[in-house]
Amino acid sequence: MGQATLRRSLSVWQAVGLSIALMAPSMAANINPQGTAGSVGRAVPLAFLIATVGVLLVAYVFVRLCQRFNHAGSVYAFVASTLGARAGTVAGWSLMGTYCFYGVVTSTAAGIFGTSFLQQVGLLTDPPGWVPFLISALALVLVWLLTVIPVRGGTRVLLTVEGVTVALILAVSVAVLVHLFAGTAPGGLRPTWSVFTVAPGTDTSALFLGVVFGFLSFAGFEAAATLGEEARQPRRDIPRAILGTAIFGGCYFVFVTAVEVMGFGTSDEGVAAFTHSSSLLGDLGTQYVGAWVGDLISLGAAISAFGCALACAVGASRLLYALSRDAVGDRGLGKVSRLGTPAASAAVVVLAMYAIVAVCAWGAGAAAMDVFLWTGTIGTLILLVVYLVTTVGAIRLLFFTPPRTVPMWELVIPVLALVVLGYTVFRNVVPYPTGAGAAFPIVAGGWVVLGIIAVALVPGLARFAEREELTATNGAPR
Repeated sequence: MGQATLRRSLSVWQAVGLSIALMAPSMAANINPQGTAGSVGRAVPLAFLIATVGVLLVAYVFVRLCQRFNHAGSVYAFVASTLGARAGTVAGWSLMGTYCFYGVVTSTAAGIFGTSFLQQVGLLTDPPGWVPFLISALALVLVWLLTVIPVRGGTRVLLTVEGVTVALILAVSVAVLVHLFAGTAPGGLRPTWSVFTVAPGTDTSALFLGVVFGFLSFAGFEAAATLGEEARQPRRDIPRAILGTAIFGGCYFVFVTAVEVMGFGTSDEGVAAFTHSSSLLGDLGTQYVGAWVGDLISLGAAISAFGCALACAVGASRLLYALSRDAVGDRGLGKVSRLGTPAASAAVVVLAMYAIVAVCAWGAGAAAMDVFLWTGTIGTLILLVVYLVTTVGAIRLLFFTPPRTVPMWELVIPVLALVVLGYTVFRNVVPYPTGAGAAFPIVAGGWVVLGIIAVALVPGLARFAEREELTATNGAPR
C-alpha cells in the first residue's frame, strides 16, 4: 500500500475561504480598530491604509514563492528552501505558534461576542466572568471536529459564515455613510477626509504603533499557502487566493474603518466613544439603523470569530504535520488519517490552545478580554518576524540564486516590505513597553528562541524534504 498523502481536492475558492476565514474580517473590523485608535486617534483608516501597503508588499513575496513551491508547510518550506533547513524549521515553528495564539484570540472572541449576544437577547443577565471561557471551550471542541474531517467541508463552512457577516457589516457601513451624506446622522455629523490625517499633537511615528493592529487584522491572509498539497492547481490557485484576499482585505478595512470613525465623530469625544465601544458596528447599527442590528452584529462577530479559530487550527495542524513528516517520516504527527487530514496534529494544536488559555486565565488571572489582547499582541509580534525572515529568503532565491526568473526591478518590492515590517517591529519594541505589555516581546521572542534551541540541540528536527519533492506538484496541474 502506498503512503497516505493529503488529497488534492480543493478549488481556488476553497483556498480563498481559508485565508479569509483566518483573517476574520468581520470580527477584526468590530474590535481591532479600537487598539489603533488608542495610538493614532481619528487616523485609524490611515493606519490601516499603511498596513494594507505593507501586506500587499508581503503578498508579492508569498505569490512569487507559491509559484515555485507547493507544500503544506507554507513558510516552513519557503524559508527552508531559501535559507536552509534549520531556518525553515524555526520559521515553521514560529508561524505555527502564531496560529495557535490566534486560535486563542479568536475562540476567546467567540466567547466574548457570544456572551454579549446572549445578554442582548435576554438569555443572560450579569453573567460571571467564566461564561466567555465556557463558550470558548465549547467552540474549540467543534473546531477540532471540523479540522479532522476533510477540508472540503470545513472550507465551505468558513466561506458561508464569513460571507454572511461581511455582507451584514458592509450593509451597515453603507447605511451609516448614507446618513452622513444626507445630513441625518446623530449630532449632525458629516463625512470628512480628516480620518486620513493625524490630529495635531499626535506624533506621526505613532502610526506604526497603530499599524500593528492593522497587521493583526490582516493576519492569516497567507493561510492558503498551507493548502499547497491539497489544491487541484496549486501554482495558479494559491497565488490568486493570497493576492485576492490581500486586495479584498485592504479595500474592506480602509472603507469600514473610515465609516466607523466618521460615524462616531472625529472630535475628542467621538474618538473616546469609539475607543470605549463594546461593539463598534453594533453601536453604529443601533444608532443609524435600529436596535435589532446590534444583536445581529454580535452574533455575526461570534460566528466570524469561530470561523477564524477553525482556520487557525487548520493552518497550524498542517504546519505541525509538515514539520513532523519531514523530521521523522510518515508516522506520529507526520501521518494523515483515513480521511486524508492530519488528525493527530490537529488534536495537539487544539490542546495547545486550551493550554494557553489555562495559563492566561488560571495562571495570570486574566479576564476574557485580557486573554484576547495579550495573545493577539504576542501572535502578531511572532508573525512580523516570520514575514521578515520569509522576505529575506525570497530576496535571496528570486534575485541572487541562478537561474533568475523574475525581472531585477522587482527587487524594490520585497525591500520595501522589509522597511515597513522592520520599522513596525522596531517602533513596537523601542521604547520598550511597560506594564502587562512588557511580557509580550519576551513571550513572543521566547517562542522563536525555543524553536532555535530545539533545532540546535536536535539537528534531526531540521531534516528537510529534498527540493525535488518540494517543487513537484505531485501530479497536480500547474
